[in-house]
Amino acid sequence: MPIPSDQQLIDAAIAASEHAYMPYSNYRVGAALLTADGAVYGGCNIESVSFTPTVCAERTAVFKAVSEGHREFSAIAVVTRDAGSPCGVCRQMMYEFAPDLRVILADLDGKAHLVTTLRELLPHGFGPMRLDTG
Repeated sequence: MPIPSDQQLIDAAIAASEHAYMPYSNYRVGAALLTADGAVYGGCNIESVSFTPTVCAERTAVFKAVSEGHREFSAIAVVTRDAGSPCGVCRQMMYEFAPDLRVILADLDGKAHLVTTLRELLPHGFGPMRLDTG
């Protein structure tokens, strides 16, 4: 399976954003997560009137991939109307699995505004390697 280009990941994130449920914020977010073996999992934000159970697009994509047995990720494209960056909770969740994840931030028109890494977005992150599990 060929590895998708950044633009193909952005396009997949835009497609995922079309399923967003955001009646309160009116802030549409889509994500497309690339696994190490080339599979792509889309996600969208899903809001709740009580806000706490709201789930962001990035975590939706991670949860879908993990629930299908994937644990290694190489890139994620995130699209919003203004190329917004993942929230802190999403950064932490992605760090759990892929501290070196490549992050592509784009707008809903498909224009990439920033290509960076998760370590740049979450310096000094806390991950499983910090815990003594032995």
